Order: sequence, then C-alpha cells, then structure tokens
Amino acid sequence: MKLAALAEAEPRVFWLDDRSAPQAQPALLGRETADLAVVGGGYTGLWTALRAKERRPGLDVVLLEGDVCGSAASGRNGGFCDASLTHGYANGLARWPSEIDELERLGLENLLAIGDTIARHNIDCDWQRTGELTVATQPHHLDELAEEADRREGVVLLDQDAARAELNSPTYLGALYDPSRTALVEPARLAWGLRQACLEVGVRIFENSQVNRLHHRSLSTATGTVGADHIALATNAFPSLLHRLRRFTVPVYDLVLITEPLSADQLQSIGWRHRQGVADASNLFHYYRLTRDNRILWGGYLPLYHYGSRIDPAFERRRSVHELLARHFFQTFPQLEGLKFTHRWGGVIDTSTRFCAFYGTAHSGHVAYALGYTGLGVAATRFGADVMLDLLYGESTPRTALQMVKSRPRAFPPEPFRAAGIHLTRWSMSQADHHAGHRNLWLRTLDRLGLGFDFYPRTSATYARERSGL
Repeated sequence: MKLAALAEAEPRVFWLDDRSAPQAQPALLGRETADLAVVGGGYTGLWTALRAKERRPGLDVVLLEGDVCGSAASGRNGGFCDASLTHGYANGLARWPSEIDELERLGLENLLAIGDTIARHNIDCDWQRTGELTVATQPHHLDELAEEADRREGVVLLDQDAARAELNSPTYLGALYDPSRTALVEPARLAWGLRQACLEVGVRIFENSQVNRLHHRSLSTATGTVGADHIALATNAFPSLLHRLRRFTVPVYDLVLITEPLSADQLQSIGWRHRQGVADASNLFHYYRLTRDNRILWGGYLPLYHYGSRIDPAFERRRSVHELLARHFFQTFPQLEGLKFTHRWGGVIDTSTRFCAFYGTAHSGHVAYALGYTGLGVAATRFGADVMLDLLYGESTPRTALQMVKSRPRAFPPEPFRAAGIHLTRWSMSQADHHAGHRNLWLRTLDRLGLGFDFYPRTSATYARERSGL
C-alpha cells in the first residue's frame, strides 16, 4: 500500500529536527531601551536587524521573538529562494507594468546580496543557485508555458523528452526552465545563520518574549518592556500589533512531506542531475526539491484556511492531507514505490490579495511594517527589511520610488464572507485544473477586480513559480 510510506513519518519539521539548532537567548526581563526595536525573529525581522547594523553600525538594535528565531515559516518552508519581489513575473507585469524591469533588476540584485551575506558570514545552509523547472502535467499547460517563454528572457522551453531528461516522471509533457533566478537553501539553517550574524554585530536578541502591546514607542511583553525611537514590525502571518493591518492578510496553512534519503539506484531512476527546484504548472500545484542528503521534500497542492483566520499548531498535521500528498508523490514518481517518508509537517503563511508583500508606516513614521509575502518570502524578506529601514530613516532610494512599495492591497472582507470567498476560490481553481484551465465566473470576476494571483494576464505557468512552500 502506498500509504504505508507514511507509517513511520514523524509529525516534526525536518529542518528544525537538527542537532545544530542554537540554544535560545534569554527572555526579556525588565526595562530596556534601543534605537531600533524589531518584533519577530523570522527572516523579515532577522534581515531588518542585520541590515540596520550594516547600514548604520552605531544603532543599538533589539530584536524580540515570541518563540525562538526561525521557529515559524522561516524554519519550515520549502527552501525555494526566488528572485521575484512580486510573486512571479506575470503578477508584477499585470500590476506594475511600467516598473516591472526595475522590479526584476532589484529582485536579482537582492538575491545576489543574500548569497554574498551567506558567504561573508560562513552560514552553513547549503545555498545552491540551481534554477527552477516548471513542469507541464496537462496538455493546456504547454501553451501556457510557451506563452511564458515568449514573454521572458533567459528561460528555456523544454519538450517532453528534454523535460524527462532533467527529471524523469511519466506525468511530464514538457517544462519551462529558469536557470538563474532561484536558489535552494536549508531554511532553518539560514535563519540560525542570520541570527548568529546579528549577534556578532551587536544586535541584542530576546527569545521567548512575545510582544503583546505596542504603545507609542514602547513594546511590552509579559516580563518586560522596550522603549525605542523606531520600531519594525515583522510578525507576518501572526496578528499584527497594528490592528488596522489585520484585514489585509489571512493566515493559510501549507503541508509538507519529506522522504528518507534516496539510494544511488533510486536517484538514478529519476535523474535530477542538476538538482533544480521543481513545481508543476497547475493552479493547485506541488513543489519539490532535493536536500543535501538526497531526500525529496514534497509539498503544496492544498492551501488550508480556517474560519476566523485561526492559527493553531494542530492545523499543521492533517493526516488526510498528508496522505493525499503521498498518493500524488507516487503518481509522479512510480519508480520510487517503496520509498518511505520520515517527517510530515506544516506551517502558516500570510497571504495578501495582491499576492506579494506590502509596506508602510504608522505612529508618525516611528513604526514600519512589511507583510503579505504569500509564501514567496525567503528572498523578498531581505528587500522588505531594506524598505522598512528606508521608511523609518527617511531615505529616498530606488525602492521607495516604486509604486509597488507606495501602494497597498485591497482588504479581505469580514467573516463569513472571507471564508466563503477563499473556499470558493480554491474550489474554482481546482475546477479550472480539471477543465483545461477554463476559468469560471468567480475567477473571471477576481481577474477584473485585480484580486489575488489569478489577476489577468497571469498564466498557469506562473502559478508554479509562485511558491516557496510556506
């Protein structure tokens, strides 16, 4: 039975199940002051603290994390580090056509800077510029991939034989290969490396210090307070300390599996010599990649929203969804029958209606925020950190000139309309996958309103690029 492959899968995050995980920093006790206080110890917060010290070495920077750094999405995602700042080229082209070239340039510059930081700080996170394959598994995907190839420079359209030569699955009909704009990384180790880099440059980090109140220029936890001239909010999927922002994002769960290491024969049976990140071109898509020790991480397909924007660790372990993912895995790679999964987990991401991050300030410019990365934040969070610092310190940069930075997404409606709309959208996307990509009235209405990543003229090929897992 194929589901026997899940029998021994532990409900733990593979990336966090690592002996190299650092010991927690002490919690905040009493009163502290700082020039800059950062709330959140994921990628956004860590990059903000590190970039603040790089840009302004004299700043006294404090970072507050409610758990331990990298414990949420930053430590449990798929590890796809995509250069796009707009959640895919077509999404950016549709929304900001006059500045898409600049957005693409800044995105690639940002990706290269991440690689430079990893090298400079000797972060052991298996950073690899592998590129990415978007694979066609249905006939209508082929036309969509060809359209994507016509619009973009530097991508290569592969026929069926060429696609299967890269990665051998009987489900592949062709593929689009982007060789330069995606890196793969071990996500938790990247977070831990950034944390260590912050400590080395003098950032004071307090873990197990959940901030429960923002009042003017002061942050409060259960055991202490921090007063700061400037505050950067980097809580992403978790409820914002600025209540007015809560209607602009919703938390969505994504579930993931990882296999035991493949044997040499098993790896040879599928190829994958170039170790690219892979995603299929469906609306509800799978993403997958190899790890350092030749495991296959396999996730995606079924995003889960819970009524009232609820967040609960129990939502990370849905046996029925993990079983569905396992069945899809062996449909894609039947030659790996008998392979077992060792870990199963999930995580929550913050989704916005424009499917990429947005930015802004509050409290007369003393508080900045960046959120709404929608699962493609492994690289874009560094850009978001720089935007927040630009805004907090009044710097005019190419980033702050962007309409993408100046504008905000539409808000989500209140419940029960929020849940109904999200579930209807997911059902409609599934129907389109099963009906040659045909978009029903609901999806066409969203297109006209410019809501979500369905926004015209985005193609199904781009859906597959717009994922990092969590």
